[in-house]
Amino acid sequence: MSKQSLERGVGKKVALKGMIKRLHEGESPEKIKEEFKELIKDTTPTEISQIEEELIKEGMPREEIHRLCDVHLAVFKESVEKEKTLAPPGHPIHILMEEHKILLQFADELKNITADIKGAGGFDAVGEQMNHIKHIAEHLKESESHYVREENVLFPYLEKHGITQPPAMMWMEHDKIRGIKKEIYKLVDAHKDMGFQDFAEQLGEMAISLADMLSNHFFKENNILFPTALKVISETEWKDVRHQFDELGYCCFTPEQAKVAVEKAEAPTSEPVTEGVVSFETGTLSKVEIEAVLNTLPVDISFVDKEDTVRYFSQTKERIFPRAKAVIGRKVQQCHPQKSIHVVNQILDDFKHGRREVAGFWLQLKGRFIHIRYFPVRDKNGQYLGCLEVTQDITDIRKLEGEKRLL
Repeated sequence: MSKQSLERGVGKKVALKGMIKRLHEGESPEKIKEEFKELIKDTTPTEISQIEEELIKEGMPREEIHRLCDVHLAVFKESVEKEKTLAPPGHPIHILMEEHKILLQFADELKNITADIKGAGGFDAVGEQMNHIKHIAEHLKESESHYVREENVLFPYLEKHGITQPPAMMWMEHDKIRGIKKEIYKLVDAHKDMGFQDFAEQLGEMAISLADMLSNHFFKENNILFPTALKVISETEWKDVRHQFDELGYCCFTPEQAKVAVEKAEAPTSEPVTEGVVSFETGTLSKVEIEAVLNTLPVDISFVDKEDTVRYFSQTKERIFPRAKAVIGRKVQQCHPQKSIHVVNQILDDFKHGRREVAGFWLQLKGRFIHIRYFPVRDKNGQYLGCLEVTQDITDIRKLEGEKRLL
């Protein structure tokens, strides 16, 4: 980078920081908008993202950066007259943008319906509209898949390329969207216990909030986040992103034409095998880590191979049923009393022949409620490898009510 480019970047960063400070102190975004427009006229979305990254690293709160995003959005809305097609059908960005369009339609429909029913006399007069509202609510629930794909696939790929703050801010907005949708679901579910006018008024406010939030959020993603992603994520990586999108699944309303098949990513070049490390499809763990993870699980597990031989059991701190290493290599039938062997054999035979995918039992033991489940273990081709026994004390789990979202 030349000295001149470096100085220009530093100057822009100082100017942006000053704008954010003025916004924090209460200055109108409208006053800053023209100044911001002049500053970024020769600046790409990626450069803006990088400047935001630097400001965060220097200690500026993410919420303050978010104030500037709204000014950025206002400028873009003035300059972008027509939404461009950023990527072809089948590309993850194309899929996300098509879902954006449909979600905005749902939000607009909800806003229009709630405006129409405000003058009605009661629920009896708006039966058809209520059915439509419920239909929209179900599709809004389905939209969670959209945000999950962004948060669990797209955002991590951006972070790998050093773009960390824009995804973090978009995730903040996702949670705000979730909050609005949750309020809508509550209203729709409880409408029979409410006065009609109260329902119509509250739903109308929520519908406007959702429509505004989605409009602003999607605009930021379409015009800032997605162009940045297309610039930094490689073609090979996009194929892998699409494969992971497919694994996570789509919304019921995701257009089929948007999901046209794309070439699968080539398998990455194998990394040198490190002694004591086991490579899985979803990561690598050392032998020490694997054993520690298995022993830390809040369940006791035992594995019996396809020949009905006991091969492994975890050693959790407080096992529900005692296990001794002497059982390793023993036939599982020998580990049960004679009176229950026929049950064991029936379960294993069902697993081996694909007649059953789980067998469950529960019992009271020393005042605790114990849940025992058996699962067939199969390879990717469906071949039976053995049986997994999972035992869990669910006494305290059964008592849980409501929600606990914070530590």
